[in-house]
Amino acid sequence: MDNLKQRALDYHEFPKAGKLSVDSSKPCATAAELSLAYTPGVAEPVREIGANPENAYRYTNKGNLVAVISDGTAILGLGNLGPLASKPVMEGKAVLFKRFANVDVFDIEVNAPSVEAFIETVVNISPTFGGINLEDIAAPHCFEIERILKERLDIPVFHDDQHGTAIIICAGLINALELQGKSLADAKMVCLGAGAAGLAGMRLLIAMGAKKENMTLVDSKGVIHAGRTDLNVYKQEFAKETSMRTLADAMTGADVFIGVSGPNLVTGDMLKLMAPKPVVFAMANPDPEILPKDAHAARDDLIMATGRSDFPNQVNNVLGFPYIFRGALDARARKITRKMMIAAVKALAEMAKEPVPEEVLKAYGATEMTFGKDYILPKPFDPRLIDRIPPAIAAAVEKEAD
Repeated sequence: MDNLKQRALDYHEFPKAGKLSVDSSKPCATAAELSLAYTPGVAEPVREIGANPENAYRYTNKGNLVAVISDGTAILGLGNLGPLASKPVMEGKAVLFKRFANVDVFDIEVNAPSVEAFIETVVNISPTFGGINLEDIAAPHCFEIERILKERLDIPVFHDDQHGTAIIICAGLINALELQGKSLADAKMVCLGAGAAGLAGMRLLIAMGAKKENMTLVDSKGVIHAGRTDLNVYKQEFAKETSMRTLADAMTGADVFIGVSGPNLVTGDMLKLMAPKPVVFAMANPDPEILPKDAHAARDDLIMATGRSDFPNQVNNVLGFPYIFRGALDARARKITRKMMIAAVKALAEMAKEPVPEEVLKAYGATEMTFGKDYILPKPFDPRLIDRIPPAIAAAVEKEAD
């Protein structure tokens, strides 16, 4: 781990600090080019945009530029370390946008004293961008921030920790349940973690056919039940009349466990309480709720996914957000809607059932990858993602416009 720490620090420091730079997309090597890049030539697109704001998509980078914005209140699994500490993550997000979908990004770290101040900051800078990707903002504030920004802005606003995670969870879970001979509508589910990812995941699953009455949510204080008086309005949505109080109670007879919480919170004995052929998504990073070796030791009939790349079935948001924004930007979408998210889920789930390109096998040092218990989601370096997800998003935009 110490070696990883030093390699990571060196990667970020050398040969120049950080992971991003700004490059010009137009030549500026002669006096004539200088006069076009700046004064007097720049006045012409200024006039065109002044006459019609839509012309910004013709004459500036707005149509391919996304803001990745955070207040640093929920950085990865590290917590509230402030906006400046979130900058390496936001730069990293920008790298992934560019690498996987050729979307340009400015990372913006906001020191906002209140939810209202954060919202006003984003609204005030929004003319620069074609889309807004909210990142690493703590629940429950993230829900209000996203809701208000979606109401006030006419460009796509997407909180990846909520919806990006939800999309990948749904795609993997649909395939895992199919392999286990179970249906989304009938599956009894437990979700450990009732923050942004957990709540958004449950809502999207319901939109795709899961039953709310089959879901039990658990937070750090136990089962979210109707008798609790400490629940915020978002958790109250999932409070149920039940005698269950502990995670072990909830796991008894469950078909699905979804963990978006913290390390080592699930035991092998808990997994033994689950129904035959369970699905276990233990996605806490870097240490999952239960390690695969311990899960498989407890149950030989499960399908398991984690958030880590060194285990099979990584639930990785990079399968979603670059391509979702690529499709939304290309279609000039004003919002990212539930129908667009479902389109992404279906496209990802179907891709996993198709033959895997040779270049993907080489990238992962594998001789074979076929749809099954160790391959329920496409791999991040699969070149088909850029060909499948953005068109699916664009088609959903077009269908909603009809």
